[in-house]
Amino acid sequence: MVNSPNEALTPAQQELYDWLAEYIGLHHHSPSIRQMMQAMGLRSPAPIQSRLRHLQEKGWITWQEGQARTLQLLGGLLSGIPVLGAVAAGGLVETFDDVQERLDLSPVLETRGLFALTVNGDSMVDAHIADGDVVLMEPVNEPSLLRNGTVVSALVPGSGTTLKHFHRQGSLVRLEAANPAYDPIELDVEQVVVQGKLLAVWRKV
Repeated sequence: MVNSPNEALTPAQQELYDWLAEYIGLHHHSPSIRQMMQAMGLRSPAPIQSRLRHLQEKGWITWQEGQARTLQLLGGLLSGIPVLGAVAAGGLVETFDDVQERLDLSPVLETRGLFALTVNGDSMVDAHIADGDVVLMEPVNEPSLLRNGTVVSALVPGSGTTLKHFHRQGSLVRLEAANPAYDPIELDVEQVVVQGKLLAVWRKV
């Protein structure tokens, strides 16, 4: 179920809105009235049109009645947080480049500058971060204030980016895996750019 600061919905309205959010997220366009009827198990367009009118009045959608393809969701659902690429959880790999996907999360989170990375590798499995997971990262403005043990995405210029536990001892940084099969990566503090610290893990099941 999608949460929103807009006016509360009835169960029937929420059911349609959630289905619309899933459909538009998958297909990148709005469905027809007939498709909505089929999804809701209805034989008449009237109940669908009524629900759409209420969704619009309550601030959840915009819609030109009689033109289903004009329907758009409000509240920033489709803006989301950019998935900037992949981050290694093994050795170092090339850093991310073009935005390819977006996570549909609250625009409130987006204003904090959060970003997401897809995990490649198994070096963080003991921290419950597996290959294929998406990690939600919070930008780090003051790396010197990071607590040792924080999970970070760290960029080593010329080498790539990796997801590891961060430890700093004087002028040295140790990027430590959560898997005993991987050795720590030790570097001068000047060689490491901490891009973000772990906020959440998104796992598709």
